Amino acid sequence: MAGDLARHYGVAIIPARKYRPRDKAKVEQSVLLAQRWILAKLRNRRLFSLEEANREIAALVIEMNDKPFKKLPGCRRSAFEELDRPMLKPLPAQPYQFAEWKLARAGIDYHVELAGHFYSVPYSHAREQVDVRYTKGTVEIFHRGQRIAAHARCDRRGHHTTIDAHMPPNHRAATTEWNPQRLLRWASEIGPHTAAVIEHLLGSRQHPQQVYRTCLGVLRMAKDYGHERLESACCRAIDLKAPSYRFIASTLKNGLESKAEAATAQTELPLMHANLRGPSYYH
Repeated sequence: MAGDLARHYGVAIIPARKYRPRDKAKVEQSVLLAQRWILAKLRNRRLFSLEEANREIAALVIEMNDKPFKKLPGCRRSAFEELDRPMLKPLPAQPYQFAEWKLARAGIDYHVELAGHFYSVPYSHAREQVDVRYTKGTVEIFHRGQRIAAHARCDRRGHHTTIDAHMPPNHRAATTEWNPQRLLRWASEIGPHTAAVIEHLLGSRQHPQQVYRTCLGVLRMAKDYGHERLESACCRAIDLKAPSYRFIASTLKNGLESKAEAATAQTELPLMHANLRGPSYYH
């Protein structure tokens, strides 16, 4: 990260040597001067806004830089004008943007997840490990040092940013191993309600590949909770009009799938019940 900053502004970073405290003497002296000539003078002042504090600090900085040296001619401002300013270069046209890196793996849907959002890469890189460089406004994806995709950053969780050129011909699956028909067959083996949920998920996006991850996540719950519990959870999700991975996972985690069976079994109260008083109670 520091290297990116240095390259952007065209400067060199020379770190202090370890166990050589004198290498940092100038930096430590600047901190001392700021404490003496700025913080010390403001320690008894009451400032009521950030703008007011900045005005007071700016005035004290000017005063400190104009203060004459004790053993050298001139002051800090004159030394800057004579030595530093002639060597300065113009700033880059664009300010530096802080970037972070993440190691990720493209899914079978040739999308890479970042902060809950999914970004496409060329389908030939499905299931491959990639490096993701992201800033506040951009996402770049690299494979073995070569940039293979670039996107504008999006914060909508659970959604996809897909470039059409990244998709395989005729919107085929990224590999012949996975396709909607296979997912539906797998879901049908678990039960009709699970199949209905998978069918709903596949039809919820323009490109079915965008929900392959979600469908696989739902189907793999059968390994952890069993076919019967997953089928009951999908039934409850359909009844409550919430056929989503998050709802089904929460239902199974909290053991709420049995409520769907209870609601189906008891659709109406019996005519004779201890809590029913009847008309004779009022006469």
